[in-house]
Amino acid sequence: MVTNAIPLSIDDLTVAYHRKPVIWDVSLDLPAGSLVGVVGPNGAGKSTLLKAVMDLIPRASGRIKVFGESYADNRGRVGYVPQRESVDWDFPVDALDVVTMGLYREIGWCFPVRKKHRQAAMEALRRVGMADLANRQISQLSGGQQQRTFLARALVQDADLYLMDEPFAAVDASTERAIVDVLRDMRARGKTAVVIHHDLQTVAEYFDYVVLLNMRVVAHGFVKDVFTPENLQKTYGGRLTLLDEVTEAMRHQRRKL
Repeated sequence: MVTNAIPLSIDDLTVAYHRKPVIWDVSLDLPAGSLVGVVGPNGAGKSTLLKAVMDLIPRASGRIKVFGESYADNRGRVGYVPQRESVDWDFPVDALDVVTMGLYREIGWCFPVRKKHRQAAMEALRRVGMADLANRQISQLSGGQQQRTFLARALVQDADLYLMDEPFAAVDASTERAIVDVLRDMRARGKTAVVIHHDLQTVAEYFDYVVLLNMRVVAHGFVKDVFTPENLQKTYGGRLTLLDEVTEAMRHQRRKL
């Protein structure tokens, strides 16, 4: 295992659906111990990027390294939080069961869940404010509670790299604060999180590093350097209708730094 390598390195990645490129010639080296926001318009290829990293979809070309090795070799060091809409929430399991699923690589598919595994899952639920709802069926949870449950499932893996597909989408304010607190705790422990995010006004507050993506990488780097009105205009073009508000939010955040 390579321990000091770059958490995620992508070189000349192209992914195409039915011969139509979805992301094109993407190259990135993401810094360790950072919260990375991936932003761009709808259809820019953000979710495709995460799926390509995890070998869930084929790539037309390119190379991806996770801590210096293939994803297959370092799968256990990666935690994933999918889009909430992609999950079958009618499946008959409770929140504790869902979180415990994050430990199946350690438990093994043919072995029983032991007390220590359930204790670890409960601790992860506690960290996201869901311990009191551990035995509730996931279909009976609110959208924010469902999102917290999947965040806890990723946390229980104790991964080094987290990939999160729109964890802030359609959640209440308290859940958003809980997610931010967890992300900051991850960073304090040296973890790296790559988060697809849509709210441009909170990028400068939530993230250290940003990737501006619209099929190609428009810019990537530390927020203070590349999250600029000029780069946002290049990324969104005429579809960016809140540029003035975003610019003011960025100025406000920089005054706080």
